[in-house]
Amino acid sequence: MPLGIRIFLVYFLFVGLSGWFVLSTVMEEIRPGVRQSTEETLVDTANLLAELLRDDLRAGRLNQSRWQELFQAYGQRQPQARIWDVTKTAVSHRIYVTDAQGMVLLDSSGQAVGQDYSRWNDVYLTLRGQYGARSTRETAGDPDSSVMYVAAPINDHGQIIGVVSVSKPSRTVQPYIERSQRRLAWFGAGLIALGLLVGGVLSWWLSGSLRRLTRYARAVSAGERGELPRLRGGELAQLAEALEYMRNELEGKAYVERYVHTLTHELKSPLAAIRGAAELLEGEMPVAQRQRFVGNIQNESARLQQLIERLLNLALVEQRQGLEERIGLPLRALLDEQLQAQAARIESAQLRIENQVAEGVQLLGERFLLQQALANLLDNALDFTPPGGLLRLSAEMRAGYVELSLFNQGEPIPDYALPRLTERFYSLPRPLTGRKSTGLGLNFVQEVASLHSGGLRVGNVHGGVEVRLTLPRVE
Repeated sequence: MPLGIRIFLVYFLFVGLSGWFVLSTVMEEIRPGVRQSTEETLVDTANLLAELLRDDLRAGRLNQSRWQELFQAYGQRQPQARIWDVTKTAVSHRIYVTDAQGMVLLDSSGQAVGQDYSRWNDVYLTLRGQYGARSTRETAGDPDSSVMYVAAPINDHGQIIGVVSVSKPSRTVQPYIERSQRRLAWFGAGLIALGLLVGGVLSWWLSGSLRRLTRYARAVSAGERGELPRLRGGELAQLAEALEYMRNELEGKAYVERYVHTLTHELKSPLAAIRGAAELLEGEMPVAQRQRFVGNIQNESARLQQLIERLLNLALVEQRQGLEERIGLPLRALLDEQLQAQAARIESAQLRIENQVAEGVQLLGERFLLQQALANLLDNALDFTPPGGLLRLSAEMRAGYVELSLFNQGEPIPDYALPRLTERFYSLPRPLTGRKSTGLGLNFVQEVASLHSGGLRVGNVHGGVEVRLTLPRVE
């Protein structure tokens, strides 16, 4: 199972279970919390009425007073109060008053006057100086029919002369409980969903960053040129930097070792020729022969210098992981610049040049590398073009790319050599001199093309050889 999915599942279980536990706990606390608040209001109301009724009860005027009419009028009121989004259309308190023996003297509902309520807990406990409260179901087996009763004593100089009880049905507060539970459920579900979304995004970002680092490590291990991922976040950024540092250290050691071996091998031949010519020059010999050996030393020295310069340029490109600049460059102007640099050689060989590249073609890349690549291509084509031969340059526009074609008239490339032309130090004998070059030119061009996300192809065509170099263009 991918790491990102595992992280998300753990996060899902943690957030989901925690959210469900907290939500269910709070939901369960809503009902008792509302009931406690209602009970506290009933206590205040009962004690207020106890003070208001005391004088009439003490004087024995309670039955002759207007309290019964007031209670009945109270029960018929229609408040039309908008509480949150619930409309209250009727009062829900029931009020009854008993004497010291528990006999009902007044009842706002008018149903219990004259009845004995001394056995009900609200009256029974209050008459004994305790807190009197009870909860009774109006319909047996129906929890929604529960009614809460709270009583307060009516005192006369420290003696309880009666009890006033106030009740409220639970069904009247149920809409507020359900509303709070619904709002809390939606709010809690939204928070859980948001938490899971954040967890999903975090898991996706973390697993995506690790995948990019994995692809980079695999590309490096495969010897490919990979660009270091740009990551945000302290530990991941440090990990990426550590991978890049490790790659540089490992590649640097392997690169130096490989180049020491190849350079040693390639330097043997010219150094041996120079040393042999120098030893022969120590003795007496004709002037013409001496000049020939001096010329050999000069030629081999130039060959060494060219080999070293091209190795340095190739090493510079191979160690690069990206371009230092990406600017628009006119292809025809770059080609004209290289043709002008080789003008003396072209003129001496009486070569015919056809530059068919349009003026408006723009390459997108690094100027120095593209100049060097075109110079190597042109130099290689000139080496294999016979005197009086033809060089033709053209360009075709592709989707986001330019394909530069360089045709040179000459002998076809042997089939066995075609797959190896871009290998380092592989070279074919030049037709005019029979000597090989450093074998680094086409390898350098291929590295530059790869660095620009392009490509290089060399093949035989009718009448000669054609090289196709693909590079990005300015749209």
